[in-house]
Amino acid sequence: MSAAQSSSKPTLPEGEAAPLADVCLLMEGSYPYVAGGVSTWTHDLIKSHADLTFHVVALVADRNARKLAYELPGNVTGLTHVYLQDPAPGWRWMPGIKGFLAAMEHPLRRLQQGGGLAEVADVARLIHKSRGRAGRRILLNSEESFHMVVRMCRAALPDASFLEYFWGSRALMSGLFATMLAPMPRCKIYHAISTGYAGLFASRAALETGRPAVLTEHGIYTNERRIEILMAEWLFEGADTSLALDKKKRDLRDLWLDTFASYSKACYDACDKIVTLYGGNQEFQRRQGADPAKLKVVPNGIDYDGYSKVKREEANRPPTIALIGRVVPIKDVKTYIRAAGILREDIPDVKAMILGPLEEDPGYVEECKTIVKHLGLEDTVIFAGRVKLTDWLGRVDAIALTSVSEAQPLVILEAGASGVPSVATDVGSCSELLLGRPDEDPPLGAGGAITPLASPLDTARELRALLLDRPWREKCGEAIAKRVARYYDKVEIDRIYRAIYDEHIAKPDRPTLFDPNFRGTDNYQTGID
Repeated sequence: MSAAQSSSKPTLPEGEAAPLADVCLLMEGSYPYVAGGVSTWTHDLIKSHADLTFHVVALVADRNARKLAYELPGNVTGLTHVYLQDPAPGWRWMPGIKGFLAAMEHPLRRLQQGGGLAEVADVARLIHKSRGRAGRRILLNSEESFHMVVRMCRAALPDASFLEYFWGSRALMSGLFATMLAPMPRCKIYHAISTGYAGLFASRAALETGRPAVLTEHGIYTNERRIEILMAEWLFEGADTSLALDKKKRDLRDLWLDTFASYSKACYDACDKIVTLYGGNQEFQRRQGADPAKLKVVPNGIDYDGYSKVKREEANRPPTIALIGRVVPIKDVKTYIRAAGILREDIPDVKAMILGPLEEDPGYVEECKTIVKHLGLEDTVIFAGRVKLTDWLGRVDAIALTSVSEAQPLVILEAGASGVPSVATDVGSCSELLLGRPDEDPPLGAGGAITPLASPLDTARELRALLLDRPWREKCGEAIAKRVARYYDKVEIDRIYRAIYDEHIAKPDRPTLFDPNFRGTDNYQTGID
């Protein structure tokens, strides 16, 4: 990983202006502008298939200038931006605008209440029929669109504040229309790295181009959005806060959750293959309508050879723990800081590193620093920012992961390949990584410990055991290193993804949404007429 030194606005061609690419990667709020996690996985995926060409679609919030967090590899031949808060403007007016928006209203209402690919297809058809005239001005800012929103509010949330519905619904529809209006790059296969708006773009691509789409879900998008939505204070205004066990009325939170569930269902139906990192995620996918025949588990892989060569630095340093990741609420860095405060009571010279980007949520970073100051941990907790991990792992005795949501954290694998055990919350595949897969034969033993969510005391207790009991720490380090070598070596994972790409690139074109011979039920697991 290297921060790009070039312009914050890459000069690669966008949309149809770019050459035909083998693979189109659909990235929401991540690569190439946000470092770590899924972005690192994506960057490595591109580099691992140097003989394939890639086009990256970056779905971002707005048109503000952004600096690249990665230097794009030479086999990236195009970069298209989708600005979710700023759809293409289109015309100010068009003939038949009332009838156009009346037709648009039905699929929009369905998408806010549990629709799927059929409704996405309806929206795509209508936008296509507008011949480039429909855009932000007509779809969001016209008088006719305002009346449409009034009708939708009365139908969907009759007891809600119209003002709250208007702005909440507008934000959702802005993202939908931006995704549907963005230029479509020409590619042989479309690969979404989440559902949500990236998955929505994949659905549209499959419908409009006739080329296959595949999905890799690291975490379950709808679960992660549910956490964020429930934490969003602005969505609680006017919400039911009574102690009743059964919520009586649908509110704005339901609107958001149902909409993202619709997008996930559309993506599952449109994609030929649905990949996730571990078996536990597949149960969520099936509940949300994914066809079990499409499901496949492909775990994350890391450069075992490279990380296993990290040399331990034991002399002349204090006991050291580290949280590796972005400083954002979903990582629950505050629990880690409080655990460090408890740990310091028994190990006064302990150092608690925070190794990860600080720019994504400055407000949360300041809250974390305030807690550090309040607890008097300025000499214990160190915000190191973004670092080259191999330069630090040799000086770390144990990793702490306190996230409230994860899929299959790369940091556990990377640290594990270096012989560093982890203490992690019981989320995603963390238990499987640290304690062993169900099919592990022979069992390799614990590679660390699992703790409950938001428990500084449990986190501190398990870290204390690793720091003060060297034989236990070394035994855990050996176990996790063997597990990573056996199951999570990137060489094998790259081979699996190459087979997926080759299989789908070789598939013939399907009829497109605009072809007179198109029949949705023949092409997808859906009920499109």
